[in-house]
Amino acid sequence: MKIETYGVERIPDADRSARPIDLFRLAFGGANTFATCVLGTFPILFGLSFWQGVTATVLGLVVGALILAPLSLFGPLNGTNNAVSSSAHLGVHGRIVGSFLSLLTAIAFFSISVWSSGDALVGGAHRLVGLQESDVTYGVAYALFAVLVLVVCVYGFRFMLFVNKIAVLAASLLFVLGVFAFAGDFDPSYAGTLEAGDPLFWPSFIGAALIVLSNPVSFGAFLGDWSRYIPARTPRARVLAAAFLSQIATFLPFLFGLTTASIIATKAAKYVDPAAPNYVGGLLAISPGWYFVPVCLIALIGGMSTGTTALYGTGLDFSSVFSRFSRVQATIFIGTLSIVFIFVGRFAANLTQSISTFATLIITCTAPWMVIMMLGYLTRRGWYDAEALQVFNRRQRGGRYWFTHGWNWRGMTAWLVSAVVAILFVNLPGQFVGPLGDLAGGVDISLPVGLAIAAVLYLVLLAAFPEPREVYGPAGPRLVRAADTPVPPIVAAELVG
Repeated sequence: MKIETYGVERIPDADRSARPIDLFRLAFGGANTFATCVLGTFPILFGLSFWQGVTATVLGLVVGALILAPLSLFGPLNGTNNAVSSSAHLGVHGRIVGSFLSLLTAIAFFSISVWSSGDALVGGAHRLVGLQESDVTYGVAYALFAVLVLVVCVYGFRFMLFVNKIAVLAASLLFVLGVFAFAGDFDPSYAGTLEAGDPLFWPSFIGAALIVLSNPVSFGAFLGDWSRYIPARTPRARVLAAAFLSQIATFLPFLFGLTTASIIATKAAKYVDPAAPNYVGGLLAISPGWYFVPVCLIALIGGMSTGTTALYGTGLDFSSVFSRFSRVQATIFIGTLSIVFIFVGRFAANLTQSISTFATLIITCTAPWMVIMMLGYLTRRGWYDAEALQVFNRRQRGGRYWFTHGWNWRGMTAWLVSAVVAILFVNLPGQFVGPLGDLAGGVDISLPVGLAIAAVLYLVLLAAFPEPREVYGPAGPRLVRAADTPVPPIVAAELVG
């Protein structure tokens, strides 16, 4: 297996042999894990019944998948990742917004993956062979797991794809095996803790749906990392379908989390205390002895998928922002930084609960960025200048996407305003409540608010302050006007000034 040498430069057509099914495997594999199961427990934690939880989960998954799917189109079209493609809408320098969001998302979800999988491995080994649960054993589990993920990421896309081919099937079979493990204890009539007509019902239902929705949204900055190896001639409908179905398929781990959480709430309620939930501990408490090995395997296999999909793209993009790093060097640097954060956050600063809040806030900022990308694609009719997208990476200036000193203030303004307002509406009781978080009766409407403001404001700015005609290509703009503003030629940075 060769180490991947490509960074964020456009992948040559001859080397783009991936298929939409490969995109499906990577996106589904990255979410077919314990981390997703934990998200699946929230309807129960919020007091919903089992069937109300199923409804909220389906709603969140479908809406989230619809938001995510269009982000898969940029990779095949431009042969690079989504942060670089965002140069077309945020400017040559404004693309660092996507790089920054992907960096924070990767660290957050890599940490969640290592912590949840490490805890499950140690807990399962304790129940199975009596392994002592201590800081040392947890530390060893975290270290081994994190290093395995880093090795896969260093080797790159092909090795990651190979790992996920195995992981998708294996983790799915192990989740299905849970049907036999928990069939005797499962009661689909589980009623939850909310009484009929409880004023907290709708805040809890919508909150649960939004938590589920946040999972597909979290892949927005990474989708181009994997789809860039798909040939540009591939029908767009197939690429969209692969991205959409990859998230619908995560109903499996979500349902596993929801089902087992309802059993835990009945048989071991202390583990689903909203003030201090411990899903992994509760799962091990209700599992039959023969299912401890599958639990450990789910932790190892699923965690590898999540960790690699989160870390790979960030190392890739970091190498383009800081040109002194190759992709391999950047991956090792970011991976090492993340591992340090994992140990400090777990043993020194006790950040394991806070990281979920951190991840939520990142996603709140990522969703408006995704809207701008989608509307930009729509107004440009899917036309991009692949050479002009690489200006920042080549340390050049000028080109179609230079706009104002490398910044497209239209897209930047729409993103910044919508992200800030969305954060003001965040309502995570006991963790983070924004100044406007209680305006909707306790319902967290931060994501819908961010999505709506980004869509409206971006289109208004494009209409009021038209972009140069040259950014739209030969067919011209769709829905908005264009201006006859001259575009500076692409030149080497050292030739300027």
